[in-house]
Amino acid sequence: MSILQLNNVSKSYGMGSSKIEVLCNINLSVEEGEFVAIVGFSGSGKTTLINMINGLDFPDAGEVLLQGKPIKGPGPDRGVIFQNYSLLPWLTVFKNIKLAVDEAFPQLSNSKKEDHIRKYIEMVNLSHAAQKLPKELSGGMRQRVAVARALAMNPEILLMDEPLSALDALTRGSLQEEIIKIWSQDKKTAILITNDVDEGIIMADRIIPLRPGPNATLGPEFRIDFERPRDVTAINKDPHYKRLRNDILEYLIEVGASRKQSSDHKYILPDLQPIMPGRIGFGRKAKDEKIKYF
Repeated sequence: MSILQLNNVSKSYGMGSSKIEVLCNINLSVEEGEFVAIVGFSGSGKTTLINMINGLDFPDAGEVLLQGKPIKGPGPDRGVIFQNYSLLPWLTVFKNIKLAVDEAFPQLSNSKKEDHIRKYIEMVNLSHAAQKLPKELSGGMRQRVAVARALAMNPEILLMDEPLSALDALTRGSLQEEIIKIWSQDKKTAILITNDVDEGIIMADRIIPLRPGPNATLGPEFRIDFERPRDVTAINKDPHYKRLRNDILEYLIEVGASRKQSSDHKYILPDLQPIMPGRIGFGRKAKDEKIKYF
């Protein structure tokens, strides 16, 4: 049974002649325990889409349903990992997570809350940093705190809005593995927003491209059928991986180029740059650059 459904969802911003329809006719069904990656260009409306699932924004048309009921606002049933960590700088690691636990489990005793918090701090390997402030942590450690905070709420759905895009390549690869390892323990339903095709292939069960806006809509889905746990080195050598990555990249390049030619709307087409050896992103240079890596 689908835990999340978006039915004919559209979203616009602005008024009158300046009104822009960012998303148009979005239809998506996510099964319980599934890991779905939404991949698209910067400025295509990915964050708007996840904000409507989180309850921070609402569609102009259509409906967003969680467990068959309309989403009317944020709630502890959806844990969110943001790109910018969103930690309170004056609180320790422990107290940042405690804020979320207090909201999600107000009925728990203080001792049970403490045990619960320490469980998730240990899960992300930060027990040694529990009493440190965010400024005393590296970027990767801060993002692990954000992961622990989201999971400690025991949400029905884990939402990730480009959570690793601000990190360096090595830290990013390491955290991808950690998030998947943590996710695999109870396999919460997860939705990842990313502009990194390889990240989607490594982490998700399905990749669904978001066509560039305005009037952005979802493209065809790509099934990721590699067995878990996935070994990045082994996958990079797999011919199926290369074909799958080619198919996704070529689709994104084609829709990006056609939309750019047919619209005056300014969105960012990222140049292809190596993310780490054997891994690439997508953009205007993809057709030339990928020859070097395949």
